[in-house]
Amino acid sequence: MVRPSHGGNHGTMATTDKQPTVIKKYANRRLYHTGTSTYVTLEDLATMVRQGEDFVVYDAKSGDEITRSVLTQIIFEQENKEGQNLLPVTFLRQLIRFYGDSLQSLVPSYLEFSMNNLSQEQQKLREQMSQAFGPGAFQAMEEQVRTNMGFFREAMRMFSPFQARAGGEDKPTEPGDLDALKRQMADMQAKLDALSKDK
Repeated sequence: MVRPSHGGNHGTMATTDKQPTVIKKYANRRLYHTGTSTYVTLEDLATMVRQGEDFVVYDAKSGDEITRSVLTQIIFEQENKEGQNLLPVTFLRQLIRFYGDSLQSLVPSYLEFSMNNLSQEQQKLREQMSQAFGPGAFQAMEEQVRTNMGFFREAMRMFSPFQARAGGEDKPTEPGDLDALKRQMADMQAKLDALSKDK
């Protein structure tokens, strides 16, 4: 399956050279599957995602790529189904707070990285979760979160050591700022470790 970047962050992992299916959205909100020459629903697109079939959606009139908007609609539809909720209210509130925040640019990369990591570890997690939600299941989830944070910290080291000034110019990170950041991350790790010991 190919998950190319179509001007957004809805996927980065590529496993084949197959091109994504083109879906056209018309003014009447109908979605046209160009591969099968049939109209499809949001539920049909959700099924395609579950089956690993990649697609890209274009506005039929303007030609604009609107995949992100349609994927968001699919999530909205799924969240409104009874018993289908994946996004806790606390997560939604925190996500909204990040819009306009100085860390906004890092959030998509972190979420994408975390979801990719979760996908790679899903079989192990399924086995542990199947044990009647025993202590091992929650410990596995905590370990996954810690692993994600560790991997993400390593990934962030690859970024340029520059921070944007308020006026848009770049300046080197001050040693004091870096030390403060390291202390904060160490404190956070200590708190995570303490929480895991209390379980």
